[in-house]
Amino acid sequence: MAKEVFVCPEESAFYAQCLHMLLIGHCQTASVIHEFGSGDGMPVIEAVLRACFQGVIHGYEINDVSWNLANNQIKLHQIEHRYIVHNASFFNFCNKPYSSTLVTNPPYLPAWNDNCLYIKGLYGGIDGSMISRRLLSLEYSTVLLMVSSFSNPAGLLQFASEQGYSVVDFLIRPLSFGRYSSQPEVKSRIVELYHEQKAFFSEHYYLLAGVVFQKQNHADMELSADLIAVMQSLQ
Repeated sequence: MAKEVFVCPEESAFYAQCLHMLLIGHCQTASVIHEFGSGDGMPVIEAVLRACFQGVIHGYEINDVSWNLANNQIKLHQIEHRYIVHNASFFNFCNKPYSSTLVTNPPYLPAWNDNCLYIKGLYGGIDGSMISRRLLSLEYSTVLLMVSSFSNPAGLLQFASEQGYSVVDFLIRPLSFGRYSSQPEVKSRIVELYHEQKAFFSEHYYLLAGVVFQKQNHADMELSADLIAVMQSLQ
C-alpha cells in the first residue's frame, strides 16, 4: 500500500490546518467546494470536523487504493453528506457540480520525467509547478494551493498574478525532506533549480505554504512578495 499511496503525516496535517483556515476564514458561505487529488481523504475530513463546514466538498482521486481509503474514512466519520470523493480524473470529469472554490495539495516534485518517481502521480513537471499552473488556469474565484519553496514559487506566483489572482492569506511551515523529495533524481533537479534561483531550501528542510488566491480586478502583489521573501530566506 505504501508504494501506491502518498504517505506523509506531517504534510497531511499541515494541509488539514490550511483547509481549516480556508473553511473558517474565506469560504464560510460556499455551498460546494472542489478538491483536486483527495489522497486518503484525511486532511479534508479533519478540517470538516473541526470547522463544522455545512457545504459539500467534492474530491477527485484517480488512484483506486487512495479512493477506497478515503471512502472508508468518510463512512467511519459519518460525513458522507459533507465529503464525496469520486474515483475519476478531476480534469476529465465533465459532470462535476458548479463551484467557485478549489482546494488542493497538488503534485509538486520536480524532475526531468516521472519514470524515476516512487509514485508517478507526485510528478509536478520539470520545475514542480506544472499542475499548479494548470489548476490556476481554471477560473475558480478562490483557490487554496499548497506551494513548495523548491518548485519555482516565484514563477508560480507571477503566473497566478497574470491569471488575475492575488494572495489574500497564507500559512507556511518548514518540512523535512522525506522519502519522495529525497529521491536522487528529484534532489538533483531541486539543486539545479536552486542554481537557477527557482528553488529555496536548506540542507535538511524546505518550506511549504498553504496559499489562498482570490480573483481580483487588479492583482495585489504585496502578500505574494512577503511569501517569496520568506522562502528566499532559505538561500
